[in-house]
Amino acid sequence: MGALAGKVAVVTGAGRGIGAAIAEAYAAAGATVVCAARSAPEIEATSARIVAAGGAAFAVPVDVTDAAQVATLYARSVEQAGGIDMLLVNAGVSLDQRPVETSDPDAFVQTIAVNLTGAYHCARLAIPHMRARGGGRMVMLGSGMGHSSAHGHAGYSCSKAGLWMLTRILADELRKDGISVNELVPGPVQTSMTAVPQRTGSVVSNPIEWLKRPQDVVPLAMFLATCAAPGPTGQSFSLMRRTF
Repeated sequence: MGALAGKVAVVTGAGRGIGAAIAEAYAAAGATVVCAARSAPEIEATSARIVAAGGAAFAVPVDVTDAAQVATLYARSVEQAGGIDMLLVNAGVSLDQRPVETSDPDAFVQTIAVNLTGAYHCARLAIPHMRARGGGRMVMLGSGMGHSSAHGHAGYSCSKAGLWMLTRILADELRKDGISVNELVPGPVQTSMTAVPQRTGSVVSNPIEWLKRPQDVVPLAMFLATCAAPGPTGQSFSLMRRTF
């Protein structure tokens, strides 16, 4: 039996990139994986790959900025899989790389809505379900940009800074319930979101950094999902080569 046998893991942003790689790894370790994202064809493809490999998964389309849709996601998870033990908050966008002065206010607001408010909805609504299972694990996909400034990335950096604070607050509030909450900072990863021209100051253009594949993030995500209880909580785990 795998290390996650009997567990139910909800993975947002599971249609591609880091989310898809971790969803497939969790399933390979025995978890039933609920693949969630806005694009139904993408998460259905991830789910199909998991099932074809002998794992258990199903897809639920969701816009994480809509609390009602997140509640429906969890209701489906409980109905079809029996509960929720793990949550990987991976859904994210980076919609504007211009300096604040010339940036698009709507893009700033939308970035905050997806990366921070969406994470808030996912975490808040998962709590009662995890408590009902006697505990759980939340992993927030953070960013080095949430710990240090990067020119031209105000919306993304502010959203990830807020996510790091949300992680610590949740960890403090949920420690007594046996629910751990940690941040995973992958550093630059080659995904569809990073496959755009990068401006000066981007960590992707930093020669010190290791440009990873989504699969390179899997071992740390597996550690956070499988480390012995009570395990770390309120911590930031980074794959970056530089300090924040």
